[in-house]
Amino acid sequence: MVKLSLAKTVQYLIDGDASIQDAIERGYANFSAIARLLKPKAERILGRKVTLEGMITSVKRAKTKYKPSRKQLKVIAESVIIIRTNLAKISLEKTRRNLEKARLISAEFPEAFFQILEGASALTLITDERIFSQVRSKFEDTGILDERGNLAAVIVQSPREIVDTPGCVMRFYNAISRRGINIEETISCYTETIIVLKMEDSVKVYSILADLISDARERLKNIK
Repeated sequence: MVKLSLAKTVQYLIDGDASIQDAIERGYANFSAIARLLKPKAERILGRKVTLEGMITSVKRAKTKYKPSRKQLKVIAESVIIIRTNLAKISLEKTRRNLEKARLISAEFPEAFFQILEGASALTLITDERIFSQVRSKFEDTGILDERGNLAAVIVQSPREIVDTPGCVMRFYNAISRRGINIEETISCYTETIIVLKMEDSVKVYSILADLISDARERLKNIK
């Protein structure tokens, strides 16, 4: 069995965390904070105690492999953001009957916001609040698993290239999760990334993603 050194262990841990890589690559990383965060994980892997000073030195020497490509930056830079407010969702057991009902109901409201998310055992419908009571009434006898209102959808519309460019959607999610904001549901539909969250968080998320897009545009200017 090959024993890892502290430096290689720290590199391994950083390679697995895109948010830390991004902080190091962009120059705003707090090395002491990263060292404290990774210290327990490094000790578990190595099977021994390590010093904080040794961790800090290893973090400073670590190389980040995370560097967005020009293609990724271009996709993000050309994205635009739309917000849909006053949404609600209902989660149901995934059965053939519920699936058929959901599809029929979606056809009844062609102009409304209506998304169907299919999981392995559950089905979630996200709709405008103005039609939610009508949608809910169709499933009262089937057993409702969960329902929530006061939601919003932040929709990121990206160029066609996002379909073939890895990492773009993850950068949207990482930017939001680093601010401690919970994503209720998310849907990727061709060139659109739909992020459903509490309505009170929608303005914050708009600002976060707008900053991400603005940053990508600035970074593109410096790439020849």
